[in-house]
Amino acid sequence: MRVMSVALAAALTLVCVSTSLSGQRPDDQIDARSLQLLSEGRSAKAAGNLDQATDLLETALAVDPRNRQAFITLAQVAETRGLPGKAIRLYREALTLEPNDVAALRGQGEALVMKGAVAVAKGNLAKIRTLCKGACPEANELAAVIAKGPPVTTAQNDAKPATAKP
Repeated sequence: MRVMSVALAAALTLVCVSTSLSGQRPDDQIDARSLQLLSEGRSAKAAGNLDQATDLLETALAVDPRNRQAFITLAQVAETRGLPGKAIRLYREALTLEPNDVAALRGQGEALVMKGAVAVAKGNLAKIRTLCKGACPEANELAAVIAKGPPVTTAQNDAKPATAKP
């Protein structure tokens, strides 16, 4: 009697697990609506409409959070807006989905250089070189950005003139 109830519980567990696994999509199959939104977001980015591109790309990620290309394109939009910190985070999300994505590694390396983290960017460059066996334009582009170094920032002067007391 005791064995019968344990066997029944195990059988029910097996049935529940197998049906939930068979209903999931494979990791390499991205939702078609997300891909369509990605395409529209890239078009908006190319046209210079960064607000619309951001909206479309974020919607693409809401539809399917496994859309790595949407993360990369959204990171490029963030870089265009001068937000390297946000771009680094978005590239990290893309690299979470595919750690060996050379385009995401290059983009993250460039954003790291813009933030001044040249040593970490050199780590990305080393990883790209190990992934690429032959000529690798991504490695050359990142090496050029690293050689150029982070942008020089200067202190901004306030518009208020100093007033002298009589």
